[in-house]
Amino acid sequence: MKNPSFLSQLNDAYGLKLRGEQIQKFGDGHIHKTFLIDDGEHQYILQQFNNSVFKNPERISHNHAILLDQIDTAALPFELPLPIPNLENELFTVIDRDYFRLSPFIAGKCINEVNNAHQAYLAAKAFAQFIKAGIQIDASSFQEVIPGFNDLELRYNQLLDALNNTKRNVSGELKALVDFYLSQKDLVEEYLFWKNKLPLRLTHNDTKINNLIFSEDLTKVNAIIDLDTLTAGYIYYDFGDLVRTVACTEGESSTNWENIGFDQSKYDALLKGFLEVGEGCFTKNEILSLPFGGKMMTCIMGFRFLADYLNGNIYYTIHYEEQNLHRAKNHMFLLKGLRG
Repeated sequence: MKNPSFLSQLNDAYGLKLRGEQIQKFGDGHIHKTFLIDDGEHQYILQQFNNSVFKNPERISHNHAILLDQIDTAALPFELPLPIPNLENELFTVIDRDYFRLSPFIAGKCINEVNNAHQAYLAAKAFAQFIKAGIQIDASSFQEVIPGFNDLELRYNQLLDALNNTKRNVSGELKALVDFYLSQKDLVEEYLFWKNKLPLRLTHNDTKINNLIFSEDLTKVNAIIDLDTLTAGYIYYDFGDLVRTVACTEGESSTNWENIGFDQSKYDALLKGFLEVGEGCFTKNEILSLPFGGKMMTCIMGFRFLADYLNGNIYYTIHYEEQNLHRAKNHMFLLKGLRG
């Protein structure tokens, strides 16, 4: 590409001698602008950070610094491409009010859906190994990147607020969905039960399948990526989001209602992966909490999609007016399957 405006200051910050033609736009990420750098000897990922989505980048760099210093990378059979410090030993470089960071490039393949149970097993094993590698880190040292991100009680109350303030006519299909989600109060109570029973751990908090880099033949995991959401959490958060996104028979935006359900074989593979890693490491209560994770993470996203629809679609990107309503309906079918 032509010499970007940030090139000179980027070179100064990292002690590099990059030229414009060594920098290319990379990927199709929706949050950060991403570039691939190839200087002939090394390859890097450069991200121009979107601090309108993550409003506290210093919290992210704080958490990444803890991992760089304390995580047991020798225990991981894959890479964690954490940011490379600049010459000032800072993980972000500010150029004209924009935040930039440089990370190692990891070769491999990202996929958007799991094609078989073995891939589900590999994914669950990798995310459980990530938690285990940070088991010795004091979880209270992490800062909360997005306050209340996985707080089911908070999200339930936000749904109530949205219902009380909505300008929409709550009838028909919408009323049926509102009634369904408000009837999930027992899951909120179970969330509060586990909150008082479980230790906080290092968790990834966004365990979608496309946050893994697989080998080209999809037989192993090369890296866990998208580490901006890592913070203290409960292990069932990471297991549960895998269940929500991997063990559903349709994607989260599907409107093929009759085809939306629960894939038992993929769920069993996810559980196997987590249990193999967690044996002798995770507590008995943590293991017992895993089945709740799938229900909880499906429910919390249903709460959020429905609240956003009631609020006028102000948070999630949509392609048609009812999409958040349909996402909530999609999650209702999966949640029913998970609850039996």
